[in-house]
Amino acid sequence: MNALDDSSYLSLVDGAQVIERDPHGDKVLILRDGSFLKLFRRKRLLSTALLSPPEKRFQNNCQALATRGIPCPRTLQTYSFPDIERTAVRYQPLPGETLRSYIPLQAPERQLELLRELAAFIARVHDLGIYFRSLHLGNVILTPSGEYGLIDLSDLRTRPTALSRALRKRNFKHLLRYKKDLALIRKLGLATFFELYNKNAKTPLDSRDLIAEYEPSRA
Repeated sequence: MNALDDSSYLSLVDGAQVIERDPHGDKVLILRDGSFLKLFRRKRLLSTALLSPPEKRFQNNCQALATRGIPCPRTLQTYSFPDIERTAVRYQPLPGETLRSYIPLQAPERQLELLRELAAFIARVHDLGIYFRSLHLGNVILTPSGEYGLIDLSDLRTRPTALSRALRKRNFKHLLRYKKDLALIRKLGLATFFELYNKNAKTPLDSRDLIAEYEPSRA
């Protein structure tokens, strides 16, 4: 990790475009060379970030996905900025469109095709032992080559074996809590979506309770 002082930080972000910020300051910037800089703030004095720094987790998760053949960002460098109490990771973004923004712009039959492919992709992710707590359609990318990939990877964990049924179901609860994403999946139908997931998954789910909770009229 490179430790940089305040002047070095200002030089790095000179001319950058801020694309995400919160009340504490900038969170994600596009640098002049087109790479992204994602900043992390330690929220508590005693924090898990001391044992598992978020910038290192991001870097490790990118490497883990690449090893498993899942398209993802490519990390370039990690930084520490003591003067502003931030750490950061610089990375090349994954080219493509998020499914959340791309699907609504497509013709109805194409939307259904994309949702069918999404069900198979999530099954593959789970079979590879990937538990992505931030799973939602804003973090799933359709690349120019037609592959599906993942972004915003700080909340991702990998396991040496395929996910258990309990973890798979928990991961779907994270996805289905997003109203925009749930509305899109409902165009295909939750029952059909899970049928396709089970067809492609090594460990199929009994999804009746999920369907009853999120699509009661069709349970």
